[in-house]
Amino acid sequence: MTRDPKLRLLDMISACEAITRYLQRADSDDDMLFDAIRARLIEIGEATKDVPPTLFATEPSIPWSDITRMRDSLAHRYFDTSKTIVWVTARDDIPELEAAVRRIVAGYDRS
Repeated sequence: MTRDPKLRLLDMISACEAITRYLQRADSDDDMLFDAIRARLIEIGEATKDVPPTLFATEPSIPWSDITRMRDSLAHRYFDTSKTIVWVTARDDIPELEAAVRRIVAGYDRS
């Protein structure tokens, strides 16, 4: 059963918040934190797949299709995962993604 799009957006925010918390404790050599961040990135990608693309139209600067492709890669090509890409994505892209999803939720609430 599909979750409501707003709940999926809230799932994305929750995963972004978790990644931010993990980064505060992170050491790029810590495999457990790397796995936790990777799992949250998969959650974000899965939630993105289940949100109607029309909801993302207000945030065109976010590479939504790249997020879903990253999810697929992390889930199915886990043996090929670049730790550097995961850490850079978590550090540099997650804050921007979280802010964008919060704006979408705010707009969703006003509709």
